Amino acid sequence: MSYATAALATFTNVLGTLDHIVTKAEGHAKGEALLASRLAPDMFPLHTQIRFTIDQVDTALARMGRFERKGDDSAITSFAEAHARIAAARERVAATDPGEWPASTEGVAFDLPNGMSFLMHAHEYCRDWTVPQAYFHLMAAYAILRMEGVPLGKIDYVGYMLQYATKMPTA
Repeated sequence: MSYATAALATFTNVLGTLDHIVTKAEGHAKGEALLASRLAPDMFPLHTQIRFTIDQVDTALARMGRFERKGDDSAITSFAEAHARIAAARERVAATDPGEWPASTEGVAFDLPNGMSFLMHAHEYCRDWTVPQAYFHLMAAYAILRMEGVPLGKIDYVGYMLQYATKMPTA
């Protein structure tokens, strides 16, 4: 399996999990006020964690697929908007041809807003940067929702694993 195929499958899982936990958040008594919740004062709120998770995928698709980034940097103000942005990102992932991505050893250079610069191979960019960053922001969103009392468990975080289950526990 190519690094591109693996990355796209991972993005599909990340976005599916994000959509699932947003759906679970919708049923919480605090409603859309949850979007402003954060783990600590110096961390970004839920709406930003959702946006950053999507942004990691969109940025990777733009860098690796070599097309214009389609992300939206505006604040997410409702769960419906979160679902719409997640759905749009999932469509972009599904429409991406891994065969058009650069060779595994082709260089990828990028700068961060804090002034740091990186240069790595394409497969390293996916493995060491974008996939961990996507999971970091997904986990931050999950943790915020858990802290706020949304009934989430590990299966909500790795629900995509059910496709491989050979036996399910009985009640």
